[in-house]
Amino acid sequence: MPHELKKLTPNLVVSSVERSMAFYRDVLGFTVTATVPAASPLVFASVQSGPVEIFLNAPEPAIAEYPAFKGRPIGGTLTLFTEVTAIARVYESLQARVKIVMPIEKKWYGVTEFAFEDPDGYLITYAERDPA
Repeated sequence: MPHELKKLTPNLVVSSVERSMAFYRDVLGFTVTATVPAASPLVFASVQSGPVEIFLNAPEPAIAEYPAFKGRPIGGTLTLFTEVTAIARVYESLQARVKIVMPIEKKWYGVTEFAFEDPDGYLITYAERDPA
């Protein structure tokens, strides 16, 4: 391979940067690391939890930068598969605060996982690998 991949940061187009930022910060415990501009109305925010970083973009500037986004729905089929520790405790703390779309379950492929929606319908799967 001629190059090394160093990091993947999902860049989500969201209907409201403020609403999505609040969800990731207040419900999932992310830290807001940047906003553009500094105060509302926001067109961009970056949130981070440990090594996981997510960009949140308002539709209009995102479409201006990436014209291929025009006419595409927000949300859809993207799943943010995220490894966590203490999954039973995480599930317990989130189940009343998020829309669960897949209950916690030990899967045949060696993980225990559950999935939920963010405010725009992006699916977030939290998973913990089974001990070897």
